Amino acid sequence: MISTDPDVISEMNRRRFLSMVGKGVGLATLTSATVAGLLDDVHAATRRVENLSPEDAAMNEDFWFEIQSSFSITRGITNLNNGGVSPSPRLVTEALCRYTWQQEDVTAYTMWQILEPQCETVRTGLADIFGCDREEIAITRNASESLEIILMGMDLKTGDEILTTTQDYPRMLTTLRQREQREGLILRMIKVPIAPEHLDDITTEFEKAITPKTKVILISHVINITGQMMPVKAITNLAKSRGIEVIVDGAHAFAHFDFKQSDLGCDYYGTSLHKWLFAPKGTGLLFVKKDKIEKIWPLMAADKSQKNDIRKFEEIGTHPAAPRLAIGEAILYHNGIGGKRKEARLRYLSRYWMNKLKDLPNVRFHTSWQANQSCGIANVEIVGVDPGALGTYLFDKHKIFTTPIIHDEFRGTRITPSVYTTLKELDRFADVMTTIAKKGLPKS
Repeated sequence: MISTDPDVISEMNRRRFLSMVGKGVGLATLTSATVAGLLDDVHAATRRVENLSPEDAAMNEDFWFEIQSSFSITRGITNLNNGGVSPSPRLVTEALCRYTWQQEDVTAYTMWQILEPQCETVRTGLADIFGCDREEIAITRNASESLEIILMGMDLKTGDEILTTTQDYPRMLTTLRQREQREGLILRMIKVPIAPEHLDDITTEFEKAITPKTKVILISHVINITGQMMPVKAITNLAKSRGIEVIVDGAHAFAHFDFKQSDLGCDYYGTSLHKWLFAPKGTGLLFVKKDKIEKIWPLMAADKSQKNDIRKFEEIGTHPAAPRLAIGEAILYHNGIGGKRKEARLRYLSRYWMNKLKDLPNVRFHTSWQANQSCGIANVEIVGVDPGALGTYLFDKHKIFTTPIIHDEFRGTRITPSVYTTLKELDRFADVMTTIAKKGLPKS
């Protein structure tokens, strides 16, 4: 009997995909013995936990030691700022180097005739993760480019309102302010509850702010400064009932936790792939629902024959093929670990250090503890301690790299471990934070 369980089907598809690549089909990247060997190491580790639930696998330190070892990174610095941009596992870097050397050989022919066409298989792999048609995926350079394509490409008129939040990414707010200045659009921003008791509290704030002039809502899937996971599906349903377009900023969500496009219901989604997918730097994804492609203007002009083609959003002039192709190895790595295992581990790591600090004096979290509201990103404040000074002290004295957050509504430190982060590194971070919470920052 063929299983109809979606999780079983997903696992079958994952194994079939990896099997095909291993036989030289599809991504055609494993002619490199080094990359093949590194991927084999990941598969061997995964086989040891394949009978465990994602939550049990998240606590299996033998498995995660193998994953930690697949990154070529210094341990002289504890990197707790993986939310900005993440190191890639060695197999991705090896592939990037291989493609770079390959594109240097008769470049005009090799890059455009041999390498660029192979990016279509990368498009397919990304669509598989996101759960959409490959003809709805454009490969971009980052989330900002993806989102600006939509924000600048929509036909809006003077007086139309765009609704977002005060905690949205600054570059996107700058984009909207430029349209506001040039075209007379109206940017409206609402405050969302910090670490709300219920996700519905956020949806309610959006509902109250909608007016008859609201034409677009920009919403972060995950707020980058707190790690707050937003109720995208509820807000999308609300917006569609009012004829409002929704653009989702997925910079900190894609490949961070497990979801599909159908879980969101959105028509537009932009993300970076060099964060949680661990792809080469300067790679991103744009999803545009097929029936919406025609009406969005590309940032750089495309021929009218491409009006319904998702590739019109990739018209940026000459660009290297190597980073785009090496996304394929990042896909293999992500699927090799398993999206649900990865999500469980990232949530386990965040709760690990949070639990060590939660009962300390003067410690305040700006991130919800609920599983449906946060995963691997969290924001913590030691009341009375300046986040900038704290970040400087952590790095200068302990070589712990963090992200100070100074916002009009709160201040704190963003902590983003990754799959290569060890528990010993988090213990050390927690020990230093404990001392500061009890005694304050040492006098310089």
